[in-house]
Amino acid sequence: MTTKDGNRAGRRGPYAKSEARRRAILDAAHAVFASRGYRGGSLQDVADQAGMSQTSLLHYFPSKSDLLMAVLARRDEITETANPADMAEGLAEVVFRTAKYNEDIPGVIELYTVLCAESLTEGHPGREYFADRFARLRQSYARRFTELQSEGKLRPGVDPQQAATSLVGLWDGLQTQWLLAPDEVDVAGSLRGFFDLVTLP
Repeated sequence: MTTKDGNRAGRRGPYAKSEARRRAILDAAHAVFASRGYRGGSLQDVADQAGMSQTSLLHYFPSKSDLLMAVLARRDEITETANPADMAEGLAEVVFRTAKYNEDIPGVIELYTVLCAESLTEGHPGREYFADRFARLRQSYARRFTELQSEGKLRPGVDPQQAATSLVGLWDGLQTQWLLAPDEVDVAGSLRGFFDLVTLP
């Protein structure tokens, strides 16, 4: 191996170790924030969970808010890469498939639900993230419902924008109920019922 290759190998080692420690911190923060919320979970709690000092943690994430945003980005990565969209699918099929997939990642759903509710509090660093996310979802679903309307598949009198807003609210509410009573709440089934009400067979 040449010196140049040796240098490359040397760079890969520390980089891989750094990435592993960063991932360990994110996993620890995910667990802490999901169980205690952003306000209730401290950086020391995260450091303890990750098995490192708070000083070491701050080397990777300079502030608690930086850590929160990284955790939310990781949450999006998990849901998007492990459950990729199929452009050939219709809106209803995408919703049902995603709802079923979410049943296999209760920790991610718990994190989302806890932080979403907590983001309503004054000064919460995740507020903009959730506001933007809801706005994107409403816009995306409204566009899909409008397409269904133009294809004659939306029931008469159903407004695409209202249907989109209702879908977002229903889905989040169902997931919260499911977290509390997973054996009693069928998220995908209830969403299917919603689509039966707003779309034509």
